[in-house]
Amino acid sequence: MAEVNRYPRPQFERSEWLCLNGAWNFRFEQEDWQTIQVPFAYQSRLSGIDTNRPCDHVSYRRTFAVPAAWRGQSVRMNFGAVDYACEVYVNGRHVGGHVGGNIGFSLDITCALTWNTEDVRVEVFDPWQDETIPRGKQYWLPDPDSIWYKRTTGIWQSVWLEPVHPRHIDSLRFTPDIDKGSVEIAYACPGATGCQLELNLSLHGQLLHSLSTTLQEETGRVSVDLFSGHIFRSNFHHAGWCWSPESPTLFDVEARLVSNSETLDQVRSYFGMRKIETREGKVYLNNKPYYQKLVLDQGYWPDSLMTPPDDEGLRRDIEMAKAMGFNGCRKHQKAEDPRFLYWADRLGYLVWGEIGSCISFSPDSVRRLMSEWGEAVMRDYNHPCIVAWVPINESWGVPEIARNPQHQALAQALYHLCKALDPTRLVVGNDGWEMTVSDICAIHNYTHGEPQDKQAHAAFEEGLRTQDSLLRNMPANRPIYANGFAYDGAPILLTEFGGISLQNSTEHAWGYTQVAGEETFVQEYRRILEAIGRSQALFGFCYTQLSDVEQETNGLLTYDRRYKIAPQIIRAINDQVKGW
Repeated sequence: MAEVNRYPRPQFERSEWLCLNGAWNFRFEQEDWQTIQVPFAYQSRLSGIDTNRPCDHVSYRRTFAVPAAWRGQSVRMNFGAVDYACEVYVNGRHVGGHVGGNIGFSLDITCALTWNTEDVRVEVFDPWQDETIPRGKQYWLPDPDSIWYKRTTGIWQSVWLEPVHPRHIDSLRFTPDIDKGSVEIAYACPGATGCQLELNLSLHGQLLHSLSTTLQEETGRVSVDLFSGHIFRSNFHHAGWCWSPESPTLFDVEARLVSNSETLDQVRSYFGMRKIETREGKVYLNNKPYYQKLVLDQGYWPDSLMTPPDDEGLRRDIEMAKAMGFNGCRKHQKAEDPRFLYWADRLGYLVWGEIGSCISFSPDSVRRLMSEWGEAVMRDYNHPCIVAWVPINESWGVPEIARNPQHQALAQALYHLCKALDPTRLVVGNDGWEMTVSDICAIHNYTHGEPQDKQAHAAFEEGLRTQDSLLRNMPANRPIYANGFAYDGAPILLTEFGGISLQNSTEHAWGYTQVAGEETFVQEYRRILEAIGRSQALFGFCYTQLSDVEQETNGLLTYDRRYKIAPQIIRAINDQVKGW
């Protein structure tokens, strides 16, 4: 996204900033420099380079000027994400680096500035065949195949500068409590002891609550009774003030750090009053049973791969999915750009959050995965759209989890890491099968058969009918629970199925089921969804998948985001699934 008017971090927005997206110098290894368009990876067409050439080391370089008005403040250089490890130099001086391609980072570059023409160089290390790096769907072989896609190397999200006062607001963390009608706001304000933190909370443009607190320490928290003195308090839950896909109400927040009447820092944010939990085999949203109708979303685009082509592309994906009757997505094997989460918050769209998995198990993969998962949960904590975390998918990175205690320990550790950092959301221990500890029993099943395979049709429906039949399933010949673990009453959701591919002339096209013609596609989609709707135990689903990706042609949309089937047809089928 080369847009200069869309702030890249919408949950924590400052008014002064400078976008560094656009033309940079780029080179492979020690070759000659060429031009690349940041933030698009060199493997994508929009980068201007467009080659799938394997390369472990690449370099970026450009010049920039810092506004003179920023003198006296700290200057931060922010990177949305760089895959995989990088070191950053400003005017030849090392200012920091980061390891991990899923989540971004921020560097204070003030000490290296000349306040003239500045030079930044980014050295990237991305060992493309290393299976212990959390890379998700990026293939470790030269060319994409089946469910594996082109790699993303280097800068793949926005780069920007912003001035920050030495005493500033470093973070705000919102924890809503819909039962009390309150929100806890945790803050971190380095060096700001003795300053006033002013918070203004608004709803629909009207100031709802204003408070000012003198900071006794750099970190702390305040609890705000949102509806104290308001006539709607007793009817709060019915006043449209809770966040849901049907009513995505958001509270806007303006935070100011003040000293002696001088504003040192000011940020804008928002939160939603939303509660997610499980009880009696069901998922509850805001204290009411809520049947999730999700779609698997890989987050790839034909011209830009993992980077959205523009901000509207993110919004359009959500709008197209909602038009087909889905109320959310499982964002698969990718920590999505924060602006996607912003649109999901604004438009009302549930998100199950993931990052890329490792393929192999080793001490290095364990260390890397734990580190990046911690960063992901901390970055995205405030987004009300996120209702679940999915640390492991289909035993990727833990191939022996069925019986190996060491592999099982990693799955449990990731579950508890997510819970320790964020006790407000559900955590899916190993989506698909061979689960250990998990808030949801998440089952994958693609055995619904080809259009004429009546025996497979009957077996698929019978396998979904009851709790016992679901738990006896052996998807991919793997048990639902790992050895030593058993079902504990969690809600059961079918979190991957479908994958119906319309036959076409695309070379090497791949899908779980091939059908010829739109009419047959609709018949098959209806048959499978009706079987899910008749289940006496399922309480939600996630269909594979939103769009085609490269050679994988089993999307409801084409790779360039055109409906294959009229959305109202898919919606009418989805709407018939009510849950038990």
